[in-house]
Amino acid sequence: MAQEYQLSAIDNLQHTLDNSQDGDVITLTAGKYLGNFIINTQIALVGEEGGGLVTIDAQGKGHALRLKNSHITIANLNIINWGDDLTEQNAGIYSHDKVNNKKATGLIIKNNSLSGDGFGIWLNHVTKATIFNNIVRGNIKLRSSDRGNGIQVANVTHSHVFNNETYETRDGIYVISSQDNVIEQNTMHHLRYGVHYMYSYDNTVKNNTAYNTRAGYALMSSRRLTITGNTTTDSEDYGFLLNFITESTFSHNHIKNVWTKPENKVLGRDGKGLFVYNSGYNTVKHNIIDTAEIGIHLTAGSENIKIFGNSFINNPTQVKYVSNKKQEWSKEGKGNYWSNYLGWDMDNDGVGDTIFEPNDGIDKLVWQYPEMKMIMDSPAILILRWVQRQFPVLKPPGVKDSFPLMSAPSLSSNEQAVTSLVVSTPTVTKSHAAQTATSASLKE
Repeated sequence: MAQEYQLSAIDNLQHTLDNSQDGDVITLTAGKYLGNFIINTQIALVGEEGGGLVTIDAQGKGHALRLKNSHITIANLNIINWGDDLTEQNAGIYSHDKVNNKKATGLIIKNNSLSGDGFGIWLNHVTKATIFNNIVRGNIKLRSSDRGNGIQVANVTHSHVFNNETYETRDGIYVISSQDNVIEQNTMHHLRYGVHYMYSYDNTVKNNTAYNTRAGYALMSSRRLTITGNTTTDSEDYGFLLNFITESTFSHNHIKNVWTKPENKVLGRDGKGLFVYNSGYNTVKHNIIDTAEIGIHLTAGSENIKIFGNSFINNPTQVKYVSNKKQEWSKEGKGNYWSNYLGWDMDNDGVGDTIFEPNDGIDKLVWQYPEMKMIMDSPAILILRWVQRQFPVLKPPGVKDSFPLMSAPSLSSNEQAVTSLVVSTPTVTKSHAAQTATSASLKE
């Protein structure tokens, strides 16, 4: 029959754990519990609420808590000072053992704070886990590569990771070889990558927040991901990095301020809102990419992508497309909003009357020979651009938006509201960029 225990810091916690039975609840009162504790039964280990800080101190080695069964709950604990051996996967909370040759199931990890050098929470071979309301902090004194990840899930299925905060670890949430999980409403900051995916299928990442990272979301070698409603601000290299991602949908995400710091500038290192590498058969729709050095960079066979309903705002280079194949970035008569579009809307249907092509042959030459940037405003370059406009046959194939939007669509999950741009008055609409250019010419 299940029992309830209440322990203080002077009691032998491991002895109680060793003698517990499935269904027992062990409540810890305020104090510091020293050791590396192993849980072999299906119990709940919880800190007493409202009674002060309950601290598990691993004394600088190994795992603080190792879970070796299913249906274990860990709640309301302050876990500190576990080991820093990343090869041994030292973690604050660690579950790596299969139960009867099956995945552990039903783990609940909630309302804990963790601070240490290695991994915060590491789950391997687990299904139907719930990880929520935890705070994981790494050690800023260590190099990023020497820290563990905040929350790491490997070979995990049908699990839910939500409302956690991770910071000053290596990556915030790292997912590898895992399927059918939901990662949502987490906050990740001061990291290498906020969310990092490897070799995982059929997962959802939604409504998360990342800031002060090298990349808000680094998604690699995965397919059938749903990435929606996420934000990333103040990234240095990438808002979203897509490397060998297929059959996935990216929608209603907001990317802002992706800029490489001047002291870290080297040739070819620019902040990219979306970097799409060797990734095809994806849909990118209704996202905002705002103030990135390069709005979206596609390369290495990133084709057969549907891109529409996005807003590209205040990016010095809106698109960098390294390929010789044509791409049309619109769907059913609706394209994307471009803050530098100079076209007009004579019929007031909310769509520009002239095609928008973000790149020309000069841009491609500059990508090949970056030293050309020194002569970009020279008469020779201006003449070459004029010749390309007058004789379109000379233009290399690239990205074309045949139906550019005149105003930025609302970043709403209701896609029906995205482009309902009906104007009843017969006035002529022109893009913001065109208005700016016209005002400048009038002043001259």
